[in-house]
Amino acid sequence: VAGRVMGMRPYPSQLKGGWVLYNGLLAEMQTGEGKTLTATLPAATAALSGIPVHVITSNDYLAKRDSELMQPVYERLGLSVGFVIEGMDTDERRAAYRCDVTYTTNKQIAFDYLRDRVARGNTGSVMHLKCQRLYSKEQAKPKLLLRGLCFAVVDEADSVLVDEARTPLILSRPVEGSEQPDTYHEALHLAAQLALDTDFILHPKQGSAELTERGKQRCKELAENMDPIWKAGRRREELVCQALVAEHIFIRDRHYLVKDDKVQIIDNYTGRLMPDRSWERGLHQMVEIKEGCSLSDDKETLARMSYQRFFRRYLRLGGMTGTTSNIEQELARVYHLPVVRIPTHKPCIRKSYKPRTFMTAKKRNRAVIDSVKKLYEENRPVLIGTSSVEMSERLGMKLAQEGIAVQILNARQDEKEAEIVAQAGHPGAVTVATNMAGRGTDIKLTDEAKENGGLHVIISERNEASRIDRQLVGRCSRQGDPGSFQFITSLEDEIAEQHFSPLLRAIFRLFCPLRGELPSRLGQRLMDDALMVLELRHQKARRSLEKQDERLGDMLSFTGKAE
Repeated sequence: VAGRVMGMRPYPSQLKGGWVLYNGLLAEMQTGEGKTLTATLPAATAALSGIPVHVITSNDYLAKRDSELMQPVYERLGLSVGFVIEGMDTDERRAAYRCDVTYTTNKQIAFDYLRDRVARGNTGSVMHLKCQRLYSKEQAKPKLLLRGLCFAVVDEADSVLVDEARTPLILSRPVEGSEQPDTYHEALHLAAQLALDTDFILHPKQGSAELTERGKQRCKELAENMDPIWKAGRRREELVCQALVAEHIFIRDRHYLVKDDKVQIIDNYTGRLMPDRSWERGLHQMVEIKEGCSLSDDKETLARMSYQRFFRRYLRLGGMTGTTSNIEQELARVYHLPVVRIPTHKPCIRKSYKPRTFMTAKKRNRAVIDSVKKLYEENRPVLIGTSSVEMSERLGMKLAQEGIAVQILNARQDEKEAEIVAQAGHPGAVTVATNMAGRGTDIKLTDEAKENGGLHVIISERNEASRIDRQLVGRCSRQGDPGSFQFITSLEDEIAEQHFSPLLRAIFRLFCPLRGELPSRLGQRLMDDALMVLELRHQKARRSLEKQDERLGDMLSFTGKAE
């Protein structure tokens, strides 16, 4: 049907990938191998037998795009297809979930599941719900959104099941008056009077702050004549620590954007905005005060769950991703997903340039600009990957000053993503992007661009997971096209600064010539080591969350509730 309706007859590699997904396994398919069509094969097969199917991906853009792209295939098969994305109301969500196949994101489906849990309350048994239909006056108006967790096909499984599984899902609602705005102002005022290293210590890796004994005593003295809430030591210290995090750790255009007088969180893994998400325990309100935005209401927790527990509730779960390096054991242990590697349809002819590592960000930026200027003269398209909105805009401005026309793709331009990506494969096109461009973006090359050597990808900052970097690299040399990539980084990048002390960086300077560049192998080894330590820390955080979730379930099991 795909061949007849859309001219997209699946390759043998896609058929094999679809068979792997249908059997509840994880298919490792290289970028550019056509995972969108591959997901349609098991989804349609299961839906034809009456099973509700969820195709889950990492962001709203992909969910909407893939649903609309594959709609002709589903309709020819007599199946209905819908999508659930941010901003849809309850009726639209319910209608989409009642389709045979529903495309959505991990965040949308998980929170809708939690909303259903809250709506059901203690009426969890099937028999209770059936009896309720006999006497309920509201039977014509269904309350639940989902039809159950039957079969899920997870695209970008490494991101959905692993990278984003470090933080629990917490469903909350606004509560007016739980904390007075004055309290948050006072917390920021107290924090401003404390000295770094003397009164408090920052932990940027964990996103937290810690008061020293001197700092605790200092806070107690400063709060002596303040409101009664500041007399309780534990609450006082928690508020001050949150204020310190807001002031010193969370950075504008890196961790969040200010848009429409609101602080909107940037997703670390997708580079996209999460307008309906907020930090807890007053942290979000303190960032709003810091940025001069209108103060939002506090929120109370209604339900919580980890991604690990949520995805294990599907009767059948299949996944696909471009890379499973370092996470195969975790996928097998947590989700019972063995990995099957699918061979590429055509040989990959991607070229790798020697990685370069500089002591300073300034020298790194100069090297990136020089490289782009050379490629620009060769009329080759270039994609430059950065780790933050701030860096993408700064680098874009420097390129523009050199007379290079540049397109910027980050959380500010998410509405223009399709338009920007469509131009990125043209000869001489230069695109600076955050990790938004790393997943699902198919940069189609023109014939002239292919003749000139194809797309060249420059990774100018390493991301928190090496898989994100490899996804960015995977934008080039797709389906046998020519292409190349190069890492050009510095020891002033965020990941390197967190890992290497100032003393170590001083020692590294001994290995640098006058231009401030480390030997290639040494630089690559240092950056790989920093990334490996960070990934191990994230792995421990996921394991800790999983154990905490299990303990919480055991502690509350006597109540008869699932969570």
